[in-house]
Amino acid sequence: MALSESEPTDVSAVDLRKLLFARVVSAREVVQAHLDRIERLNPDLNAVVTLTAESALERASELDTAIVRRGPVGPLHGIPVAHKDLADTKGVRTTYGSPLYADHVPDRDASVVERMAGAGAVSLGKTNTPEFGAGSQTFNQVFGATRNPYDPSKTSGGSSGGAAAALASRMVALADGSDMGGSLRNPASFCNVVGFRPSAGLVSNWPTETAWFPYSVSGPMGRRVEDAALLLSVLAGDDPRIPFSLPVDGAVFAPPLRRAGTRVRVAWSRNLGELPVSTVVTQVLESSGRVAMLGLGWEVDEIEPDFAGADEAFRTWRFWLHALSLGELFQAHPDAFKPDLAWDIASGLEVTSVDLARAERLRGLVSARLRQVLSEYEILACPVSPVVPFPVELPWVSDIDGVPQHTYLDWMRFAYFVTVTGLPAVSVPCGFSEDGLPIGLQLVGRPHGDLRLLEIALAFEEATGTWMRRPATERVGRNVEVE
Repeated sequence: MALSESEPTDVSAVDLRKLLFARVVSAREVVQAHLDRIERLNPDLNAVVTLTAESALERASELDTAIVRRGPVGPLHGIPVAHKDLADTKGVRTTYGSPLYADHVPDRDASVVERMAGAGAVSLGKTNTPEFGAGSQTFNQVFGATRNPYDPSKTSGGSSGGAAAALASRMVALADGSDMGGSLRNPASFCNVVGFRPSAGLVSNWPTETAWFPYSVSGPMGRRVEDAALLLSVLAGDDPRIPFSLPVDGAVFAPPLRRAGTRVRVAWSRNLGELPVSTVVTQVLESSGRVAMLGLGWEVDEIEPDFAGADEAFRTWRFWLHALSLGELFQAHPDAFKPDLAWDIASGLEVTSVDLARAERLRGLVSARLRQVLSEYEILACPVSPVVPFPVELPWVSDIDGVPQHTYLDWMRFAYFVTVTGLPAVSVPCGFSEDGLPIGLQLVGRPHGDLRLLEIALAFEEATGTWMRRPATERVGRNVEVE
């Protein structure tokens, strides 16, 4: 095993772990290399918003001592990570992207932070997110906007946009994120990385005020499918604080993954039956994604599932959630919220029990219809986002090839329609526009079929090779050898 003419930032998390475990490179060297990269690139990208360099180097030194005495501390030993600024970090500023929490320092760690630290990861700090995670464009009044490493004039997506940008630019090796309306998947698509939305209950999202609510989940992000699987192996598993937490042994997700073979039946959807999609997205998904699947020998049938009712179901529950969690704060400080989130909360304060009952009925119908499709096909393949990364100055997409988008939620439907079903989903790099902007493909798996979905995503990733295309300004041209 060797690290030739390169830096630890150039390798995948899985390969970096091999180097660390073999003591080819020390945790302190790895952390310092990533900190140097943050110092060089972050001023332009604004992905990491709170940096914990000193404590990270101290932690790395402790890990270097520990591996000599008793071996690796855990499966993420020495791997640099960062946590989304929605996740509580004990003793480290956590703002939730809100000026009301600009100086907030929690006295507890979120479950994802606990598990990553327990597995030996080294936290370098916090990644940017929109205000309270609302919206698939990462900007807020505290830190400003996060820019896309492939084109800094464009957005990185959201709400895990800081995490995606940090991964794509090699500032961190792994990152956690969260997803209600597409917040793991959309930024992954925009930044040419992998964002995995697990089945509800597979990964604990403690602390939460809505312990029974299945729409919001936490999950892993990585530059490759196996990187995301490595982090999932640490994050997954029962948490008694979450009542519907799944008693799964996370180790089943640990690499190496078995690569899916030729016997995969794919339901290919261009527009989920009704949604507008830009021509460039359709062209790339067809010419790169569909062609790759056919090249793998998979059976690909064009299917447009019936998602009638998904929009109403999602929005009703989303509005309700924001009113529950932020209603009192909004009423006390109405001017401190961005207009789109204020609209969410105000709408939620008007939701009735009749509205919730109807939304729950619709959710069941939508879920049942897609599960029927997936009884015949192993995965659904469809866009993650209907557009390519757009100018960072725009708060949201108002037009898709001439079709008006009236609210900040409209253009996110491809992701949040899937949310309503409760099924696992992943955004995998698929291709690039002529302007060099990343485009991901969304793969949706069967109920609790998270592992199989990762195996299918791995085969697709290897078939396209899209993940290998680095941001244009950061192609270092050096070879990394890991045996």
